[in-house]
Amino acid sequence: MEQKKVWAVYWSATGNTDKVVNTVAESLAGKLGLPLERRSFTRPGERREALSFADSDLVVLGMPTYAGKLPNKMLPFVQEEILGNGALAVGLVTFGNRSFDNSLAELCACLEAGGFHTVAAGAFACRHAFTDALADGRPDWDDKRMMEAFAGEIADKVKSLTEIPAPITVPGDADAPYYVPKGIDGQPAKFLKAKPQTDLGKCTDCGACARLCPMGAIDPKNTALVPGTCIKCQACVRKCTKHAKYFDDPAFLSHVAMLEANFTEPKENQLFL
Repeated sequence: MEQKKVWAVYWSATGNTDKVVNTVAESLAGKLGLPLERRSFTRPGERREALSFADSDLVVLGMPTYAGKLPNKMLPFVQEEILGNGALAVGLVTFGNRSFDNSLAELCACLEAGGFHTVAAGAFACRHAFTDALADGRPDWDDKRMMEAFAGEIADKVKSLTEIPAPITVPGDADAPYYVPKGIDGQPAKFLKAKPQTDLGKCTDCGACARLCPMGAIDPKNTALVPGTCIKCQACVRKCTKHAKYFDDPAFLSHVAMLEANFTEPKENQLFL
């Protein structure tokens, strides 16, 4: 088997999955001596056309973990518009130091069903989108070194392939239900309808939050309004340079408090070849 190009493909609301995928893909392309092409499908405009690959491609595809699985609003695009056509694939997920639960199993199942042949997979702990108290600063330099070493192992595996590999085996159940977020009282925390608020004293109406929202949910003419579907990805909160966006929903804040009380112990990355 002969690969001709490495691709870095990712959905990354706050930037951590972007870092992980690109670090692995850059190192992999370097070790294989192949060109690298990057493709984000984070923003609505980046999902207007299908992503179609060839059997000579090696695709590193990554997504974050949301409630123990892949972001459900992105699943239709992943399942219907990302076409492997026999390409080799490395499936990567990031998680906010709680657990990746079934997200990696779901991603690998999507890749195989979409015409890819998975050769490796990994789950990387990153700073939680909701709070800096979980895995702040990750991925860090140790994580980066692990990603580069992992890329070396993948490169060796790809070079040795003489036939289509068997699907990679990872833990989890691709068909399992989503994790139910809990509050500080241990009861389910229901914040599906929560939307970001705007501190009008800090907001300069630059419009960055509307441009960066993966769902296109924020009104670009009045960024204090969120008429669309909010998936709580925190892109607007994390990327507002004036710190004008925030969540004040009691159930959401209770869930954050529960995470901070129970999941600050650093989690290990997990790699599969």
